[in-house]
Amino acid sequence: MPAPSRFDAQYYRRFYGGPGKTHSASEVARLAAGVDGIAAWLGVEIRSVLDVGAGTGLWRSWFRRHRREVRYRSIEVSPYACERYGHELRDISRWRAREQFDLVVCHSVLQYLDDAAAARALDNIGRMCRGLLYLEVVTRADFPILDLEKSDTRMDLRTGHWYRAHLGRHFFQIGAGLWGSRKSPIQLFDLEGPGALESRR
Repeated sequence: MPAPSRFDAQYYRRFYGGPGKTHSASEVARLAAGVDGIAAWLGVEIRSVLDVGAGTGLWRSWFRRHRREVRYRSIEVSPYACERYGHELRDISRWRAREQFDLVVCHSVLQYLDDAAAARALDNIGRMCRGLLYLEVVTRADFPILDLEKSDTRMDLRTGHWYRAHLGRHFFQIGAGLWGSRKSPIQLFDLEGPGALESRR
């Protein structure tokens, strides 16, 4: 995987500061509200969250404002981000908590890991998640539509098939970036998501 020093203050200024930032606070707020709402619809009570690669802490800001009762834990591989934004210094490809979480957020992280590290990361996430996973990751098919002015293009791009094969060990696909843990009680109707039938096994 990339050296942690790659994700330093200069990196954060380039991709998280100013008008060219990758994700704005308002965008992530809408996303977090949507995930929280869908979780409620599916019957997943979010009492605990693990934010993997938490960056500037935008997901944490939303939960502190709207769901203060939720136990929130954020991790980062960047020493700079941990010191600046208050995360735990952890490498998801090598670390697994003993506890399980109702929601795991993995927002734009896995494309910076090589195949072996990404596979380990997904296994660790799968073992820690008992409810929902929100996953955003760029695949080879997505590269042509990236905004190259806002995106870090130094990535390990894999196919969607690769991700689905590894995710399928622990999750079924709901849609819109959401995956249900096979440990969860979620059951989807046939047209509610691509993993509807898997959700009943």
